[in-house]
Amino acid sequence: MKLHELHDNPGATRTKKRIGRGPGSGKGKMGGRGIKGQKSRSGVALNGYEGGQMPLYMRLPKRGFNSRNKKSFAVVNLGMIQKFIDAKKLDAKGDITEDALIEAGIVRRKLDGVRILAKGDITSKVTLTVTGASKTAVEAVEKAGGKLNTAAAAE
Repeated sequence: MKLHELHDNPGATRTKKRIGRGPGSGKGKMGGRGIKGQKSRSGVALNGYEGGQMPLYMRLPKRGFNSRNKKSFAVVNLGMIQKFIDAKKLDAKGDITEDALIEAGIVRRKLDGVRILAKGDITSKVTLTVTGASKTAVEAVEKAGGKLNTAAAAE
């Protein structure tokens, strides 16, 4: 094979459309933009504009609502806590608090608190102190012989 024998596959490249290069090109004079008007000028982007007709995004009804007071919790599953206890990153004998979970690396940041969910299973006898927990998570911890204290229950 020689350098002059290299070439693209047929149809791999297309020649650029050269606009405004004389009447013989088929795109000369006005360059396919028509006569005068806003769209014939350069630097025009009319996305969503429908010629004065009410645009589609305004015709459709508004949906949804975002509460300004909504709380977002860092979520931890029981299975993950058990995994970290098995890996000796958490001490099951002591009280496991939100700060201990952050220190161990289960949770990155507290946000509005830490909430425990019941995905996975826990076998260690642990005492957890967190902001909130699901009912099934509380039952699972108590079934394993531990205790789950929540801030919601303290109030």
